Amino acid sequence: MVQNTMATPLTAMSRSELLGTIMREHRDGLVSYAEKMLGDHGLAEDIVQETIIRAWRNIDRLVGMEGSVRGWLFTVTRHLVIDWVRKPHARREVIGDNYNDPVSGTDGTEAVHDALVVKPLLRRLSPEHRAVLVHIYLCDRTIQETAGILGVPAGTVKSRQHNALRKLRAVVRPEAA
Repeated sequence: MVQNTMATPLTAMSRSELLGTIMREHRDGLVSYAEKMLGDHGLAEDIVQETIIRAWRNIDRLVGMEGSVRGWLFTVTRHLVIDWVRKPHARREVIGDNYNDPVSGTDGTEAVHDALVVKPLLRRLSPEHRAVLVHIYLCDRTIQETAGILGVPAGTVKSRQHNALRKLRAVVRPEAA
């Protein structure tokens, strides 16, 4: 027979009452269960929310079901957690920023290509202009940091940057100059 583990018989309730009873009696246990698997309370609540939605969609099945409603809810929650973990975004978050996706072009070929193109262009600049661009763009420094390193005023760094970029644009796109 039906083992619903709820205080009120399932068949004596309306759909809304049934869903309210399911949430009241099982929500906290489901959140705790999902949180133990995921290590994230907010995500666990999202998973349980989806479990409740699925219970609502299958409410007629739950009323006539043989077995435990609680067991069904925990099984759905477990499957939702597994599905979430299998998604690509979840794997990247778990692996972190060191994840090397061979499809994304992080194998270094782009850096080699850029170096082959950029180095000859930088050689066309004066040493002063080249130094400014190297510090700002390649070393990712601010204008103030670059001015301090080069021992020149920030205004000089800005004008050298502007003039160097203008010269590079003229070389790369002569029609724009």
